[in-house]
Amino acid sequence: MKYYIIAGEASGDLHGSNLIKALKNQDKNANIRCWGGDLMQQAGGNLVKHYKELAFMGFLEVLMNLNSIFKNIKFCKQDIEAFNPDAIIFIDYSGFNLRIAKWAKEKNYNTNYYISPQIWASRESRIEKIKATVDHMHVILPFEKEFYEKKHDYPVHFVGHPLLDAIENRPELNESLFRSTYGIDPNKPVIALLPGSRKQEVQKMLSLMLSLTNSFSEYEFIIAGAPSLDKEFYTPFLKDANVKYVQNKTYDLLSIATAALVTSGTATLETALFKVPQVVCYKANWFSYQIAKRIITLEYISLVNLIMQKEVVKELIQDNFTKQNLKKELGLILDGKTRTKQLASYDELISKLGGSGASALAASLIIENTKIN
Repeated sequence: MKYYIIAGEASGDLHGSNLIKALKNQDKNANIRCWGGDLMQQAGGNLVKHYKELAFMGFLEVLMNLNSIFKNIKFCKQDIEAFNPDAIIFIDYSGFNLRIAKWAKEKNYNTNYYISPQIWASRESRIEKIKATVDHMHVILPFEKEFYEKKHDYPVHFVGHPLLDAIENRPELNESLFRSTYGIDPNKPVIALLPGSRKQEVQKMLSLMLSLTNSFSEYEFIIAGAPSLDKEFYTPFLKDANVKYVQNKTYDLLSIATAALVTSGTATLETALFKVPQVVCYKANWFSYQIAKRIITLEYISLVNLIMQKEVVKELIQDNFTKQNLKKELGLILDGKTRTKQLASYDELISKLGGSGASALAASLIIENTKIN
């Protein structure tokens, strides 16, 4: 069968790649065309558009790039019609994907959503659009099933979280070789810096994270370079700071890290799954933040705290994201009760996520539903 998959960010590329592998394993004749990234292409998808061309962060940035967004929407519709897939699969990236889903439903395509839009966080009214345009929803967070089915009478499939698959299937790391390759002191514990995957995020987060290097000189600070950004982008941050840099090696870095400073997003959950104590950070431009705080109804912003429904990791948001606060919270997770308590909560978190096999289960449901349609 023919599958058209749309992902618009680095995390979607990762989950899309594992879904492609599962689809090809279960459907030997699978022909897959996709929007995503290098990982989806390497998994066997025919890449149409790279997410580097699609990632706009915040309300202001979206407004400034509306012309490009509308051009991409038009092109996507034309490309889908030319390919004529048996199933369309949307991966997160809700602003774009829900527009395509509405059009696709009108054209009578079989529509599947894998990794739900976070309507439980903001703009819950979008549930009516999802009900009208998405034939099958496959959710990855345990509280999402209750949210959709009990609150909104919309049946969904809970498949488990695909990050468990991604981490479980990664090759074992030779730590000595990794440290040697990137010039990491073999005797210093590592503090990982995960400042995000978009330029706007990194520019707002990384300088403040790096301001702590002199206060914790007994540790090796290492930036996790995002696959969506070239090394040249990070060069200004590397000139004056006592810091190392690794490109597209976040999982390897987390596997040796003692603690981490993490920009809110999927990376907070990845860090927890590697059992690395963390401080969650987030700062947007003033305009975007003012809009966001008026429409986001959640008590927490990190996936770790949302899943656990309590504060497991400290969140430093907007005006609270200061050098003084960051220094204090990093100190707390490096030693003592806060570190021990956070690590114990991670074990409970992992048990809530339902075990591995999300990609394979999602693929089998998509194939089954497509055959029925």
